[in-house]
Formats: sequence, structure tokens, C-alpha cells
Amino acid sequence: MPDFTEELKKLPDKPGIYIMRGASDEVLYVGKAKILKNRVRQYFQGNRDRGAKIERMISQIVRFETIVTDSEMEALILENNLIKEHRPRYNTLLTDDKTYPFLKITIDEAFPRVRLARKMGHDKAKYFGPYPSSYALKETMDLLRKIYHIRDCNRKLPQDIGKARPCLNYHIHQCDAPCQGFISEEDYHKSVEEVLKFLDGKYDTVLKDLEKRMNDCSEALEFEKAAELRDLRNNVLRIVEKQKITDTSGENRDVIGFASDEEDAVIQMFFIRGGRLIGRDRFYLKVNTENSNGEILIAFLKQFYAGSAYIPAEILLPFVPDEIDDAEKEEISVVEEWLSKIQGRKVRLHMPQKGLKEKLLRLATENAALILKNDREKMKREEGKTIGAVKELAEILGLSKLVRIESYDISNTGGFISVGSMVVYEKGKPKPGDYRKFRIKSVEGPNDVASLREVIFRRFSHGIKERNSFGENINSVSGGADYADNVHNVGSDSNAGSFNIFPDLILMDGGKGQVNAARQVLDELDISLPICGMVKDDKHRTRGLYFNDVELPIDKHSECFKLLTRIQDETHRFAITYHRSLRGKNQVKSVLDDIPGIGSKRRIALMKHFQGIEELKAATVEELSQIPSMDARSSKAVKDYFSNSVVANITPK
Repeated sequence: MPDFTEELKKLPDKPGIYIMRGASDEVLYVGKAKILKNRVRQYFQGNRDRGAKIERMISQIVRFETIVTDSEMEALILENNLIKEHRPRYNTLLTDDKTYPFLKITIDEAFPRVRLARKMGHDKAKYFGPYPSSYALKETMDLLRKIYHIRDCNRKLPQDIGKARPCLNYHIHQCDAPCQGFISEEDYHKSVEEVLKFLDGKYDTVLKDLEKRMNDCSEALEFEKAAELRDLRNNVLRIVEKQKITDTSGENRDVIGFASDEEDAVIQMFFIRGGRLIGRDRFYLKVNTENSNGEILIAFLKQFYAGSAYIPAEILLPFVPDEIDDAEKEEISVVEEWLSKIQGRKVRLHMPQKGLKEKLLRLATENAALILKNDREKMKREEGKTIGAVKELAEILGLSKLVRIESYDISNTGGFISVGSMVVYEKGKPKPGDYRKFRIKSVEGPNDVASLREVIFRRFSHGIKERNSFGENINSVSGGADYADNVHNVGSDSNAGSFNIFPDLILMDGGKGQVNAARQVLDELDISLPICGMVKDDKHRTRGLYFNDVELPIDKHSECFKLLTRIQDETHRFAITYHRSLRGKNQVKSVLDDIPGIGSKRRIALMKHFQGIEELKAATVEELSQIPSMDARSSKAVKDYFSNSVVANITPK
């Protein structure tokens, strides 16, 4: 290990972040300090008992760097950003990132709608949730439409009233068609008020109303309608029964249960909204014996709530004050202040010792212990399919870091329509929110290599522009250019998009030609990223990897191969789906649309028969007449059109 005596003397007496780096300049550990000088020096004092994990890390440190901040809270925010970006080996890492949907009522509209929202917007709408299960939320939305007939369309009302026919929901009695003026704005708002009462947990009125309507229909011998109302009533009862825990205070809070052993930790969360338990979720963390329970909990809080769209007013923690030391108590206070600042109101981190809150914590902790005991093998299998497969791929390619993978593919029909797809996997799992699709603009005909070159250039040139834009903003607000890239790279959940986040590996659906095409573009842009091709055999099945001008064999029974197959299939599926959408009726315009007598059937037949425009232009009338659905008149029209026109290629509408 190098001698850091001089560097330690220069450490500032201020709060900030310290980053430990290894021989390959990889980030080993990111930490926060109230006073950098005191904290960093502790790592290099030989008489301290630090535990095996810290000793291993210290033995690998080649250099360290620090970033000074104005306050400990700013240091906490930056620490969390850098941990999410670099995924350091010696930090406690949350292995599962999730976001939860909200139910949104657009009460600022004349005729409000019930919508699903991934984030709470800064608007006048009313939000309920978040719901841990998208399925449960959609089930609730369906129930609301059936009972209250609230619209879910995108029509602008009242401007669009009467401009189009009512949709299917009106005909199946799930909407009162305000788009046709069949219900007044006043009556519609009465239904919306009932929806708000329902979502606030006031089910009694709904149940009584459904029961009365069911009995009235039964007495009128309308048994089919009575059966529908009975089913609706049973659905409401089922939702009510899901609220297992009731708190008369009616507050929103998260309850965190915790269990751990030498290698793994499980956090069981209960989500209580309006005093009711609306759902639960569990999270796995990789830990070491040197990590105290307080350290693990604090690491979880920072990583989980940094990406959360909603933070409740109270979060119950699973420890008693005597179980954590003074430094950890101080850290929890900093996290509490940070969460309050994010949410714009007071957020309390509380460790209850008695009463209902303590019972909730005990229940959550018991669940966490059961999960850790019973699901250990399942956890290991899941990790092998995702993180384990990624580690295996990194070993094959000799990469020190592999978290984010981007895969590219091209789809076309004889060159008439060419599209590109970009699929993203992080930690072995797909990240659909970062997928991107490209309409090929500069390439004529079925040239996959040239099309890939265009896609790669557009993707990374756009990424460079985003990085420059983010860098300017960050430098003007916080710690300057030294860590601007690190901060904006974490912005995968921001509204700015994901092009500014560069991958650890690029996968090409092909071999040497595709890899070299991508490499040429990155060289032009002065970007250095590893590029790997998936080489196929004669039966179009992946047989190996093309990396650094060498074809590497791969075990077809390994989890790594299965992961690559999933990525390849997903990339191909995404490209084909986009391609099909462009081939739909009235969605694609080609030169054939301008030829008299050539409708959709004949256009499709010509596109299937010929490889490209040039081949079609060279065809004789006799050759054209042999194509299904083409007759002598339409064939002559095609030939005359190309004889009298200068046509370059198909252009999008």
C-alpha cells in the first residue's frame, strides 16, 4: 500500500465525501464525513481494530480523493449519488430498485379522469398511494370505473364534446359519455366526490348503495343486473379485507422490519396510507459481518428514499436507541433532515418502544426473519440469474465493472423501412424506461451495418450534448466539474432522459462488421467503451462473443449465456414491435403511395417481392404483372411513374 502521509496532512477540516480507489482506478468505497481530516485518517492508523472487510479494502487502496461540501447534508446527498453510480464493492448495496405507482385524479379538469401515475407531479391533481402492486392499483381503477363510470380517455372536455363517437367504455356501461354531453358537469362531479370518498377509505356508503341497487334489481326480476351488482359488492369487500391494519390516527407511514446474518440482510416494509396497510414489499442487501445493523439500515434509507416518488410523514425504524451508537444516531438525524428537505415538510424517523407502532415493527421484523430463513435458496437462484450472470460475463470479457449493458439491433423490410432499437439491462434486469427506438434516416436499402452506425452516432452524440448541458447546470449549483459527471449520470429517473448515462458494455447483434462499425463511430466521438458482438452460427443461434478482435467461446448451459439470450431476444422483440407499428395502415408513407392505382395490398405485395427501390425501378411491366394482386394496368402505372420521376427513397410522413 502506498504511503499516504503527505496526502493525509492536506485533508481539509470540513465536511464532505471521500472516495477510495484501487489499482485499476475502480471505486472501492464511497463514504461521508462530518470532518474529512479525522475520518479518512482513521483508515490508515495501524493500531485500530477495523474488521476483515475494511482491512481487505485498505490493502487495495492505491489513492483516495475528497470532495468538500458546505454541510453534512450535502455530503449525504452526494455520497448517495456516487454509490448509485459506481456500485462500490465495499459499500452496503441495495440489490433491488423499485418505484411504486400512484392513483391520480385530475380534479383540476372540468371532467376529471382516473389515471395511473409513476410520480407525484407538481400540479392540482389529487394523488393516492403509492401502491406497491401495479396489479392491485389497476384492479382498483377498474372497480372505480364500473361503480362510478369515470372516464379514462384523453379527450379534452368540454372543448371536444360531440366531436367523436363515444368509446367502448360507454357501451359496456363503464362511462357516462361526458364527451357526448350525456351527463352534466355537476352530476359528473358528484361521482368524482364519491370516488374521492372511496379512496379515502369510506367504504360503508358504497357498500350500502350497491346492496340497495342489487335488491331493487332483484325485486324487479332483473337478475342479470343484480348479479353484476353483487360481484361489484364482493370486489369492494375484497379490497376492504386487504386493509389488515387500521390506525385511528389515519396517518401515512412506512414500517421497516429488519433481519440479517453474516452475508445477507432482508428489509420488510409495510406501507400504511390513511391509517391502513395498503401493501408490503421486501428488499435484499449484501452485507458483511463488519457492518453493524445501524450502518445497514442507514445505507438502505439513503438508497431507497433517494429514488422514491413519495416519502411519508413518519418512518418507523426497527431498533431501540440502545442498539445503535452515537455516531449512527447522529447519522439518522442527518438523514431525517435530508428527507424533510426532499419532501418539503417534516419527515420523522422514529424508533417506537410501545403501543401500536411497536407492534407493527415487531410484525414487520418477524416477516423479515421468515423471508431470510425460507427464501435463501430462492434469493441465491435469482441472484445467479441476474447479478451472477453479469459477473460471469464480466469475467469472460475481463471487465472490472459491469452494471449497465446496452444492446442494439436493426429491423427492416427490404430496406423500405429500417428501424433501430436500444435495450438497456442493469444488474442483469431489463430497464424498459431507458429503452430507445430510432427511425433510420440516412441509409437507403437493407444495410444493417450502416444503419447501426447511424444509431450509435445519434445515441452517443446526443448523450454528449446531454452531459455538457448537465455539467453546466451542476457546476453552477454545487460542487463543480470534478464530480459533475458522477452526479448527472445518476439521473436515470430524471425527466431529462437516459442518453447522458453511458453503458459499461455495448452489445451488438452481430459479429466483426457490426462491432467495427460501432467502434469507428465511438472513435470519431472520442468515447472509449467496450463493445462486444454476439456471433451466430448457420442456424442463427449465438455461438460465441466477438470482443477485442477475438471470438470467445461461451458455455451454452451457463447463466451468462441465458442472460445474453434474454437480452438478444428482448432487443429483437423491441425492434420488431416498433417496425410493425410503422408498417401499420396510414402510418408509413412511401413513394408507392403516390402511384395511381397502388393501394395498401399492392404496396405490401411490392415491398415483399423486391429487396429495395432500385430493384423495383429496374423491373419490367411483365415482371410486375407476375406479382400477386398486380394486373397489367397497375404494373404499367408503376413503370410509368418511375420512368417519369426522380425518386430517392421512402420518406416518413
